[in-house]
Amino acid sequence: MNPLPLDPSLPAPLARREFLRLLGAAGLATLALPAPRLRAEPAAKPAHPPARADACILVWLAGGMAAPETFDPKRYAPYEKGLPYSKLLSTFPSIPTAVDGLRFCQGLESIASVMDRGAIIRSAVQPDLGNILHSRHQYHWHTGYVPPQTVHCPHIGAWMAKVLGPRNPVMPAFVNVGQRLEGVGESEELKAFTTAGFFGGEFGPMNLPYPDQAAAAVRPPKGMDAGRFASREREFRRLVDASPDRERLSDHHQQSMLRAMDNAHRLLSAKERASFDLSLEDADSRRAYGDSRFAQGCLLARRLVEAGTRFVEVTTEYVPFLHWDTHGKGHETVARMHREIDRPIAQLILDLESRGMLDRTLVIVASEFSRDAMIEGRVGSTAGDQSHHRGATIEHPDHYGLHRHFTGGTSVLLFGGGVRRGLIHGATAEERPLVATRDPVSVEDLHATIFTAMGISPKTAYDIEGRPFYATIDGKGVAAPILR
Repeated sequence: MNPLPLDPSLPAPLARREFLRLLGAAGLATLALPAPRLRAEPAAKPAHPPARADACILVWLAGGMAAPETFDPKRYAPYEKGLPYSKLLSTFPSIPTAVDGLRFCQGLESIASVMDRGAIIRSAVQPDLGNILHSRHQYHWHTGYVPPQTVHCPHIGAWMAKVLGPRNPVMPAFVNVGQRLEGVGESEELKAFTTAGFFGGEFGPMNLPYPDQAAAAVRPPKGMDAGRFASREREFRRLVDASPDRERLSDHHQQSMLRAMDNAHRLLSAKERASFDLSLEDADSRRAYGDSRFAQGCLLARRLVEAGTRFVEVTTEYVPFLHWDTHGKGHETVARMHREIDRPIAQLILDLESRGMLDRTLVIVASEFSRDAMIEGRVGSTAGDQSHHRGATIEHPDHYGLHRHFTGGTSVLLFGGGVRRGLIHGATAEERPLVATRDPVSVEDLHATIFTAMGISPKTAYDIEGRPFYATIDGKGVAAPILR
């Protein structure tokens, strides 16, 4: 169930193969497009709002974080065999936070302690996008557009790189940390994390799957002197031009690819590449974050923003049926995820604050959707229809947790970047279905909030295929009232 009416123009649910075919066709079509041109509004170019933030860090809890198990606790019941589902909404008791009246789930004490530096949206909602839930919702959240589209849509990080430009011309404007792109599941999901779309390759992310190996990514190969590197670069340019796929590339996309290589070349010889080397961070700081891959990603994000990167995404990583993709052993898995995210996220906020960076850095903690307390695949499949709960009981600890995808209401945390401190925006129902009941915030409105904080008008548009393509759908996204 969704508290907002579905847009009848949204595409009907697609079979996986058809979805991939259409998405792939859109990607190829995009590569053949000419350079997008900034579109003027009827009277003038869009008036950008004053920027509250210069940099943005998106902390992505990939796989569908269950809000009632994290940032929006409901009625708690401990596990017991035969426990009726009607008595269970959260599998963790609630704890207080630094904000009066705001409670989180047990296990998130560190994040709870820094909530006086940020705000929470408890009424984020998404449309029900049909059969391929993770792929479509992840793409929708990261780009603002429901796939498939006739063009390959840019990630919000690519929008910031394109519209705002680099903060430091040596540093990559957009970096994606912690998400492997091969060998971890379904490739269509992963496209959402790593696309500049029709803007071109120079505005896409630098991908760093393993934070502890980031330094190697900006280190010239051993034995590669400047002359050999220049020679290799010339050969690469020749191969690009001679590629059998060259006819699919417009001049814009070919030149954008080569400019991306030029940018990488500059970084290899710049002092700023030290920001990628976590071994240069003092031992106390590394211990404060923790030693998990996600913790190292949060530390790397702070170092990159400090050196001048515009947008960093740090993810717990999307892998089907792992991490936040809790289709079984929900309580056990979420307890592990609490331990993984609690210290690093809180330390990131404290670190930015202690360096005087938090006010000008927008930090977002989000996921593609929430989850509802049902046994995946064994009880009814419609979140809004409660008749299937009659008589349903939990008979095994593996089923004690929140499993089924749920789009009716979830939580998003925001810190710094002009966000009103200690604010609670919106609410969800106290009884199932846990839909947003006050001040719902759609994906386009959430993006409008993020863009507004960064000094980008949600009405910003580029002409592509002879039509305007807006930062938010039709330029209609409206910022939620959470910014100072």
